[in-house]
Amino acid sequence: MTILVTGASGHLGRLIVESLLARGAAPTDIVAGARTVEKAADLAEKGVRVVPLDYDDPHSVAAALEDVDTVALVSGSEVGKRFQQHSAVIDAAVAAGVGKLIYTSLTRATESPLVLAPEHVQTEQAIRASGLPYVILRNDWYSENYAQDLAAAAQSGEVTASVGDARVASASRRDFAEAVAVVALEDGHIDTTYELAGDVAWDYDDLAAAMGEVLGREVVYRRIDTAAQIALLTSFGLDEGTAGFVAALDAGIAAGALDSDDTTLSRLIGRPTTPLVEALRTLV
Repeated sequence: MTILVTGASGHLGRLIVESLLARGAAPTDIVAGARTVEKAADLAEKGVRVVPLDYDDPHSVAAALEDVDTVALVSGSEVGKRFQQHSAVIDAAVAAGVGKLIYTSLTRATESPLVLAPEHVQTEQAIRASGLPYVILRNDWYSENYAQDLAAAAQSGEVTASVGDARVASASRRDFAEAVAVVALEDGHIDTTYELAGDVAWDYDDLAAAMGEVLGREVVYRRIDTAAQIALLTSFGLDEGTAGFVAALDAGIAAGALDSDDTTLSRLIGRPTTPLVEALRTLV
Protein backbone atom coordinates (compact mmCIF):
# COMPACT_ATOMS: atom_id res chain seq x y z
CA MET A 1 0.00 0.00 0.00
CA THR A 2 1.31 3.42 -0.99
CA ILE A 3 0.22 6.48 0.97
CA LEU A 4 0.52 10.02 -0.35
CA VAL A 5 0.61 12.86 2.17
CA THR A 6 -0.05 16.30 0.70
CA GLY A 7 1.48 19.42 2.21
CA ALA A 8 4.25 17.23 3.62
CA SER A 9 6.66 20.10 4.16
CA GLY A 10 4.15 21.87 6.41
CA HIS A 11 3.64 21.47 10.14
CA LEU A 12 0.83 18.89 10.02
CA GLY A 13 1.90 17.06 6.87
CA ARG A 14 5.41 16.43 8.17
CA LEU A 15 3.99 15.08 11.44
CA ILE A 16 1.67 12.76 9.51
CA VAL A 17 4.65 11.28 7.68
CA GLU A 18 6.53 10.87 10.96
CA SER A 19 3.47 9.22 12.55
CA LEU A 20 3.15 6.79 9.65
CA LEU A 21 6.78 5.80 10.10
CA ALA A 22 6.37 5.49 13.87
CA ARG A 23 3.39 3.18 13.36
CA GLY A 24 5.35 0.83 11.15
CA ALA A 25 4.86 2.07 7.60
CA ALA A 26 7.86 1.40 5.39
CA PRO A 27 9.48 4.60 4.11
CA THR A 28 9.18 3.25 0.56
CA ASP A 29 5.40 3.03 1.00
CA ILE A 30 5.08 6.76 1.75
CA VAL A 31 5.02 9.56 -0.81
CA ALA A 32 5.50 13.06 0.57
CA GLY A 33 4.03 15.75 -1.67
CA ALA A 34 5.51 19.21 -1.22
CA ARG A 35 5.29 22.44 -3.16
CA THR A 36 9.03 22.91 -2.59
CA VAL A 37 10.69 19.49 -2.37
CA GLU A 38 13.83 20.95 -0.79
CA LYS A 39 11.79 21.78 2.31
CA ALA A 40 11.10 18.07 2.79
CA ALA A 41 14.73 16.99 2.49
CA ASP A 42 14.66 15.61 6.03
CA LEU A 43 11.91 13.19 4.99
CA ALA A 44 13.86 12.11 1.94
CA GLU A 45 16.80 11.32 4.23
CA LYS A 46 14.50 8.85 6.02
CA GLY A 47 13.83 7.00 2.77
CA VAL A 48 10.49 8.62 2.00
CA ARG A 49 9.89 9.47 -1.67
CA VAL A 50 9.42 13.23 -1.95
CA VAL A 51 7.61 14.55 -5.02
CA PRO A 52 6.55 18.01 -6.17
CA LEU A 53 2.87 18.68 -5.44
CA ASP A 54 1.43 22.15 -5.83
CA TYR A 55 -2.31 22.45 -5.23
CA ASP A 56 -2.40 25.18 -7.89
CA ASP A 57 -0.77 22.90 -10.50
CA PRO A 58 -3.12 20.02 -11.39
CA HIS A 59 -0.40 18.34 -13.47
CA SER A 60 1.86 18.05 -10.43
CA VAL A 61 -1.06 16.68 -8.41
CA ALA A 62 -1.87 14.03 -11.03
CA ALA A 63 1.78 12.99 -11.28
CA ALA A 64 2.08 12.69 -7.49
CA LEU A 65 -0.94 10.34 -7.35
CA GLU A 66 0.45 7.78 -9.79
CA ASP A 67 0.33 4.29 -8.22
CA VAL A 68 -1.01 5.67 -4.93
CA ASP A 69 -3.58 3.69 -2.93
CA THR A 70 -4.36 6.14 -0.11
CA VAL A 71 -4.27 9.94 -0.07
CA ALA A 72 -4.05 12.05 3.08
CA LEU A 73 -5.32 15.42 1.87
CA VAL A 74 -4.07 18.04 4.32
CA SER A 75 -6.28 21.10 3.95
CA GLY A 76 -4.57 24.07 2.34
CA SER A 77 -3.71 27.23 4.21
CA GLU A 78 -4.76 29.87 1.67
CA VAL A 79 -8.21 30.97 2.77
CA GLY A 80 -10.40 31.68 -0.25
CA LYS A 81 -8.44 29.33 -2.52
CA ARG A 82 -8.73 26.11 -0.57
CA PHE A 83 -11.79 24.58 -2.20
CA GLN A 84 -10.33 25.00 -5.67
CA GLN A 85 -7.04 23.53 -4.48
CA HIS A 86 -8.69 20.59 -2.74
CA SER A 87 -10.80 19.92 -5.82
CA ALA A 88 -7.65 19.39 -7.87
CA VAL A 89 -6.61 16.60 -5.49
CA ILE A 90 -10.09 15.06 -5.40
CA ASP A 91 -10.33 15.02 -9.20
CA ALA A 92 -6.88 13.47 -9.52
CA ALA A 93 -7.73 10.86 -6.88
CA VAL A 94 -10.84 9.85 -8.85
CA ALA A 95 -8.81 9.57 -12.06
CA ALA A 96 -6.17 7.49 -10.27
CA GLY A 97 -8.72 5.13 -8.69
CA VAL A 98 -7.52 5.84 -5.16
CA GLY A 99 -8.89 3.40 -2.58
CA LYS A 100 -9.07 5.79 0.38
CA LEU A 101 -9.09 9.58 0.64
CA ILE A 102 -8.52 11.09 4.09
CA TYR A 103 -9.31 14.77 4.56
CA THR A 104 -8.44 17.03 7.50
CA SER A 105 -11.56 19.14 7.97
CA LEU A 106 -12.89 21.38 10.76
CA THR A 107 -14.77 20.37 13.87
CA ARG A 108 -18.55 20.28 13.33
CA ALA A 109 -17.95 21.96 9.97
CA THR A 110 -21.53 21.91 8.72
CA GLU A 111 -22.80 23.81 11.76
CA SER A 112 -19.72 25.82 12.64
CA PRO A 113 -19.94 29.63 12.91
CA LEU A 114 -16.22 29.93 12.13
CA VAL A 115 -15.33 31.87 8.99
CA LEU A 116 -13.07 28.94 8.04
CA ALA A 117 -15.98 26.50 7.81
CA PRO A 118 -17.53 27.09 4.34
CA GLU A 119 -14.53 25.87 2.33
CA HIS A 120 -14.32 22.76 4.49
CA VAL A 121 -18.02 22.09 3.93
CA GLN A 122 -17.59 22.52 0.17
CA THR A 123 -14.66 20.10 0.22
CA GLU A 124 -16.56 17.51 2.25
CA GLN A 125 -19.47 17.73 -0.19
CA ALA A 126 -17.15 17.29 -3.16
CA ILE A 127 -15.50 14.27 -1.57
CA ARG A 128 -18.82 12.58 -0.90
CA ALA A 129 -20.07 13.38 -4.41
CA SER A 130 -16.88 11.97 -5.97
CA GLY A 131 -17.70 8.39 -5.03
CA LEU A 132 -14.25 7.92 -3.51
CA PRO A 133 -14.00 5.84 -0.33
CA TYR A 134 -13.29 8.52 2.24
CA VAL A 135 -12.48 9.27 5.86
CA ILE A 136 -13.15 12.82 7.04
CA LEU A 137 -11.34 13.92 10.17
CA ARG A 138 -12.91 17.06 11.61
CA ASN A 139 -10.13 18.57 13.67
CA ASP A 140 -10.65 20.95 16.57
CA TRP A 141 -8.04 23.67 17.24
CA TYR A 142 -4.31 22.99 17.31
CA SER A 143 -2.78 24.04 20.62
CA GLU A 144 0.15 25.35 18.57
CA ASN A 145 -2.17 28.01 17.12
CA TYR A 146 -1.35 30.01 20.25
CA ALA A 147 2.35 30.40 19.46
CA GLN A 148 2.07 34.14 18.76
CA ASP A 149 -0.12 34.68 21.82
CA LEU A 150 2.48 32.89 23.93
CA ALA A 151 5.27 35.08 22.57
CA ALA A 152 3.19 38.20 23.25
CA ALA A 153 2.37 37.01 26.77
CA ALA A 154 6.06 36.57 27.48
CA GLN A 155 6.43 40.33 26.98
CA SER A 156 3.13 41.70 28.28
CA GLY A 157 1.92 39.14 30.82
CA GLU A 158 -1.47 39.13 29.09
CA VAL A 159 -3.56 37.08 26.71
CA THR A 160 -5.99 39.44 25.01
CA ALA A 161 -9.00 38.10 23.10
CA SER A 162 -12.68 38.69 22.44
CA VAL A 163 -13.85 35.12 23.08
CA GLY A 164 -15.57 35.78 26.40
CA ASP A 165 -15.81 32.65 28.54
CA ALA A 166 -15.65 30.23 25.60
CA ARG A 167 -14.00 26.85 25.92
CA VAL A 168 -11.62 25.24 23.44
CA ALA A 169 -10.95 21.49 23.16
CA SER A 170 -7.57 21.77 21.51
CA ALA A 171 -4.97 19.05 21.01
CA SER A 172 -1.47 19.06 19.62
CA ARG A 173 -0.79 18.79 15.89
CA ARG A 174 0.99 15.53 16.63
CA ASP A 175 -2.21 14.10 18.13
CA PHE A 176 -4.20 14.98 15.01
CA ALA A 177 -1.40 13.73 12.75
CA GLU A 178 -1.38 10.40 14.53
CA ALA A 179 -5.12 10.03 13.88
CA VAL A 180 -4.45 10.41 10.15
CA ALA A 181 -1.79 7.69 10.35
CA VAL A 182 -4.18 5.37 12.19
CA VAL A 183 -6.99 5.59 9.65
CA ALA A 184 -4.50 5.41 6.77
CA LEU A 185 -2.87 2.22 7.99
CA GLU A 186 -5.85 0.39 9.45
CA ASP A 187 -8.49 -1.41 7.44
CA GLY A 188 -11.96 0.01 7.82
CA HIS A 189 -12.96 3.57 8.71
CA ILE A 190 -14.34 3.93 5.17
CA ASP A 191 -17.08 6.51 4.54
CA THR A 192 -16.81 7.72 8.13
CA THR A 193 -16.66 11.23 9.54
CA TYR A 194 -14.88 11.56 12.87
CA GLU A 195 -15.13 14.56 15.18
CA LEU A 196 -11.70 14.95 16.80
CA ALA A 197 -10.90 17.07 19.84
CA GLY A 198 -8.67 17.19 22.87
CA ASP A 199 -9.76 15.29 25.97
CA VAL A 200 -10.00 18.44 28.11
CA ALA A 201 -11.74 21.64 27.05
CA TRP A 202 -10.27 24.77 28.62
CA ASP A 203 -11.17 28.48 28.78
CA TYR A 204 -8.87 31.44 28.28
CA ASP A 205 -8.24 31.85 32.00
CA ASP A 206 -6.89 28.28 31.83
CA LEU A 207 -4.87 29.25 28.75
CA ALA A 208 -3.34 32.19 30.60
CA ALA A 209 -2.49 29.96 33.56
CA ALA A 210 -0.88 27.38 31.27
CA MET A 211 1.16 30.09 29.57
CA GLY A 212 2.23 31.40 32.97
CA GLU A 213 3.42 27.93 33.94
CA VAL A 214 5.41 27.58 30.73
CA LEU A 215 6.88 31.09 30.88
CA GLY A 216 7.54 31.15 34.61
CA ARG A 217 5.67 34.42 35.09
CA GLU A 218 2.13 35.56 35.80
CA VAL A 219 -0.11 35.74 32.75
CA VAL A 220 -3.72 36.95 32.87
CA TYR A 221 -6.53 36.86 30.35
CA ARG A 222 -7.82 40.31 29.35
CA ARG A 223 -11.33 40.22 27.92
CA ILE A 224 -12.13 42.79 25.24
CA ASP A 225 -14.94 43.20 22.73
CA THR A 226 -14.71 42.84 18.96
CA ALA A 227 -14.32 46.55 18.22
CA ALA A 228 -11.53 46.89 20.78
CA GLN A 229 -9.79 43.83 19.34
CA ILE A 230 -9.84 45.20 15.81
CA ALA A 231 -8.51 48.53 17.07
CA LEU A 232 -5.75 46.76 18.99
CA LEU A 233 -4.72 44.60 16.04
CA THR A 234 -4.63 47.53 13.62
CA SER A 235 -2.51 49.45 16.14
CA PHE A 236 0.00 46.60 15.83
CA GLY A 237 0.17 47.14 12.08
CA LEU A 238 -2.36 44.61 10.79
CA ASP A 239 -4.52 45.77 7.90
CA GLU A 240 -8.28 46.11 8.48
CA GLY A 241 -9.08 42.92 6.55
CA THR A 242 -6.69 40.74 8.53
CA ALA A 243 -7.75 42.30 11.83
CA GLY A 244 -11.39 41.69 10.95
CA PHE A 245 -10.65 38.08 10.05
CA VAL A 246 -8.93 37.44 13.39
CA ALA A 247 -11.79 39.11 15.24
CA ALA A 248 -14.28 36.97 13.30
CA LEU A 249 -12.43 33.85 14.39
CA ASP A 250 -12.72 34.98 18.00
CA ALA A 251 -16.43 35.63 17.50
CA GLY A 252 -16.84 32.05 16.29
CA ILE A 253 -14.92 30.73 19.27
CA ALA A 254 -17.07 32.89 21.57
CA ALA A 255 -20.13 31.23 20.02
CA GLY A 256 -18.85 27.82 21.12
CA ALA A 257 -17.36 26.58 17.85
CA LEU A 258 -14.42 24.82 19.52
CA ASP A 259 -16.02 23.50 22.70
CA SER A 260 -16.31 19.71 22.76
CA ASP A 261 -16.36 16.75 25.10
CA ASP A 262 -15.78 14.20 22.31
CA THR A 263 -13.00 11.71 23.07
CA THR A 264 -12.86 10.01 19.66
CA LEU A 265 -9.35 11.34 19.06
CA SER A 266 -7.82 9.70 22.12
CA ARG A 267 -9.65 6.46 21.34
CA LEU A 268 -8.30 6.45 17.79
CA ILE A 269 -4.69 7.09 18.77
CA GLY A 270 -4.83 4.83 21.83
CA ARG A 271 -3.62 7.36 24.38
CA PRO A 272 -4.72 10.58 26.05
CA THR A 273 -4.36 13.72 23.97
CA THR A 274 -1.49 16.08 24.77
CA PRO A 275 -2.29 18.44 27.67
CA LEU A 276 -2.30 22.15 26.85
CA VAL A 277 0.75 22.92 28.99
CA GLU A 278 2.79 20.19 27.29
CA ALA A 279 1.87 21.46 23.85
CA LEU A 280 2.77 25.05 24.76
CA ARG A 281 6.15 23.93 26.12
CA THR A 282 7.14 22.86 22.60
CA LEU A 283 6.76 26.47 21.47
CA VAL A 284 9.43 28.01 23.70
